[in-house]
Amino acid sequence: MFYYFETYKMILRIVKMGFIPDQIDAFLENFELHKDLIRNFEGCSHLKLLRDITHSNQFFTYSHWESEVHLNNYRNSTLFKEVWKNTKNKFNQKPEAWSVTEVSNL
Repeated sequence: MFYYFETYKMILRIVKMGFIPDQIDAFLENFELHKDLIRNFEGCSHLKLLRDITHSNQFFTYSHWESEVHLNNYRNSTLFKEVWKNTKNKFNQKPEAWSVTEVSNL
């Protein structure tokens, strides 16, 4: 079996967030306001916001980062801190996050 890991390998970041129903519009407004800044942050090459079809208060961000270093630079940035401060007070459950690398793409 072959395993390959490199510090500068593309990172896919998935974040699951559950919102208080009456806070969803405020979250969407905040995302709309910041999405271009996040997408154009150094190292980010892709950003999507997804919504669960069964549980409409569940959202996922799906982003591509050039490396874990780039992702961590974003997570330590003023932009992230501003966005997160305006997002976390709208949760009705603890967010979950995964950083993954692609194994296969068909």
